[in-house]
Amino acid sequence: MNINILSRKIVYTVIITAFLIILPIGYAYYIVKIDSVDIDKTEYLYITPNDNSATVAEKISDITGGSSTKGFELLAKHNKFDSRKRSGRFAINNGDNMHAIYRRIVSNEQVPVKLVVPSTRTLEQLTGAISRQLLLDSLELSEFLTNPIYYKTIGYNKETLPSLFIPNTYEVYWNIKPENLMTRLMKERRNFWNKERIAKAEKLNMTPEEVATLASIIDEETNSDEEKPIVAGMYINRLKRNMPLQADPTVKFAIGDPTRKRILKKDLETDSPYNTYRYKGLPPGPLRIPTIQAIESVLNYTKHNYLYMCAKEDFSGRHNFAKTLSEHNANARRYQQALNKLNIKR
Repeated sequence: MNINILSRKIVYTVIITAFLIILPIGYAYYIVKIDSVDIDKTEYLYITPNDNSATVAEKISDITGGSSTKGFELLAKHNKFDSRKRSGRFAINNGDNMHAIYRRIVSNEQVPVKLVVPSTRTLEQLTGAISRQLLLDSLELSEFLTNPIYYKTIGYNKETLPSLFIPNTYEVYWNIKPENLMTRLMKERRNFWNKERIAKAEKLNMTPEEVATLASIIDEETNSDEEKPIVAGMYINRLKRNMPLQADPTVKFAIGDPTRKRILKKDLETDSPYNTYRYKGLPPGPLRIPTIQAIESVLNYTKHNYLYMCAKEDFSGRHNFAKTLSEHNANARRYQQALNKLNIKR
């Protein structure tokens, strides 16, 4: 064979071999490092402990509008992604390549969520609302929170536990564990009850838990933030005079019907420490998780001489206030007549 022909064959073989080697490398480099995400705004990838590389790739594809996830799959296979369970909330930005996304996940560079802790009537409603925002099972969170061993350890009992929570918006990681969430919420409570608020509570001869208890009554009495300091002032006036609070929401709580429109005479006879018609002073704990507005209304109550209040007969949700019993009875008659007119019996 001609030497020149043999040389050319060798050269061609080398070139083809090199091409076959370089092509996959070049393709891999392209899908991992160069090919980028094209989306209008930052989106978020939620990974659960049950996800694997295939389901994560599918979620990425859904976010990127079907953009190729071959780069992620290649990295996942090469780095044994499925052997290490990962979870969390991760950002996917416009212009990200798959290497950036993959590295973000395996480095656990999470983006926190804004957790809204609401003011709810029950702890069950609270845990349900929280679990819908986080990677938490509501039953797991509820069992953890209502475990007597836990809440006694942190200084609460079943009655005072609702006073622990300060309804607000907090930044936490989506996959936070129940114990870490409660540690965070305890920290927020300590931050809220600063020296100034503690001093105001002490001036009222109340603990923060007692302030929360009165605040919960006020939240049940009125939705008007403007009216709450007036209601607080009225109840504080009664406490100072050693008068029973006679707060209808406490009766509703005692009979287990917070939506009751009308309190009957037999309801007032319910034997419960929460029934402030029968027992003087504050009930054993909050009727609900109180709002910040109601807590502030207690600490910064309006000073006046009112001792009585009754819902307005126009059903506006606001109240008529009175200094004397006779004035209050007149207000109450108007409200009862309005209920009768609408045939509201309960």
